[in-house]
Formats: sequence, structure tokens, C-alpha cells
Amino acid sequence: MKKVLVLYYSRHGNTAAMAQQIARGVEALPNTEAVLRTVPEVSATCEAYTDSIPDQGAPYANLDDLKHCHALALGSAGRFGNMAAPLKYFLEKTSSLWLSASLAGKPAGVFTSTSSLHGGQESTLLSMMLPLLHHGMLISGLPYSEADLLSTQSGGTPYGPTHVAGSDSQRALTPEEQRLCQALGKRLARLAHQL
Repeated sequence: MKKVLVLYYSRHGNTAAMAQQIARGVEALPNTEAVLRTVPEVSATCEAYTDSIPDQGAPYANLDDLKHCHALALGSAGRFGNMAAPLKYFLEKTSSLWLSASLAGKPAGVFTSTSSLHGGQESTLLSMMLPLLHHGMLISGLPYSEADLLSTQSGGTPYGPTHVAGSDSQRALTPEEQRLCQALGKRLARLAHQL
């Protein structure tokens, strides 16, 4: 059984909805399990400790989740063209995995949700790729053979799936955005089996 870790930070639920669609794509392949994990908020004044299980949604990630996965889908809400601080904070604590090369050679992809079409989606995706490249992961985007990349009027890039949530963060995933999320999940699952 191959495990694809779908690790994300979501403030308003849009990135979480994308993660669920990616998990659907992962589990469309036989002998493949999607493992959904999130990260806690970061305190503005000092490191805050919270329960290891959130009140709702996916459990919080730990380093073993990364170490034991066969592939990774990493997602974050966009913040000024960058990944959100809680996800970056979690990734900055992965030095032990870097030292042991635990993630080297594993496939990875990224996804994001922003309020507007020009909310820095592609730069947010690129910012999430940087630590994965340092870990030696094999980055996979979405090829243009995914027809929705050519026809979408909302989110979607060759760098990875995106979602336009609207200024009130209430816009649901479009059918194209859902299919692109599922396509990334299938792609990462396939790569996990091939590698």
C-alpha cells in the first residue's frame, strides 16, 4: 500500500476542500491511501502549544507523517504570493528529515487557494516548491494534457492546482478546479507506484 500525504494549511476551508479532492484522486488508484494532515496556527507572540488533535478536520501532521509517506501533496492558502506562516513554520522544523535525506527521491506536488485570480497563485506554488527541492523531492506539476488547464476560467496552473475563493472566501471549487485537484492526486499516486 502506497501512502500519499496530503499536507495543508487552510484558514477558511478552501484549501481543505482542495485537499479532499486531491485525496479522491489519490484513492482512485488501487493500493493507494491518502493521508490528510494539517498544521496548527502559529501564535503571534510566542510558540503556542495546542492539542495534538484539532477540534475538527484532519489531524495535525508530525515528522513521521512525512518520513513514512511515498509521495506528498503540499497545499496552503496564499499570503501575499507566499505560503502561509503556519505551513512554513512546520516545514522549517524538518531539518532532521533533511539531514537523513528521508524525503529525497519522493514525488511531490503543490496546490493553493487565493481570494483573487491574480492573488499570487503561481508564486505561492513556487514558494512551496523551494523547501521540497532542498529535501531532494521530485516536483510534479500538471501537464497540459489535462484539458481543464486550457479551458478554466477560475483556478488552475501547470505548477499545480489552484482555486479562486473570492473576496469573501465563500466561492466553492469549480468543476474544473475539482478535476485538476483529482488529477494531481492521481499523478502523485501513479508516480509513487512507479518510483
